[in-house]
Amino acid sequence: MQLTLEVNGMSCGHCEKSVKDALNTLEGVHGVNVDLTSGKVDVTFDEAYVTKSMMKEAIEAQGYEPVG
Repeated sequence: MQLTLEVNGMSCGHCEKSVKDALNTLEGVHGVNVDLTSGKVDVTFDEAYVTKSMMKEAIEAQGYEPVG
């Protein structure tokens, strides 16, 4: 399954790496693509293991703000 999250507060390569690393540590996440210009994060995942709210919590723990 694929999901696109909008994330506020990302502005540089470090931000991108923090968000990618946080999501990749979750069981069931297979791929993460971050677009800094649009603030969008595409996540490919297995919904049997991980939920949208779990992903949002992982992003918030890095200090960024997922929208929606």
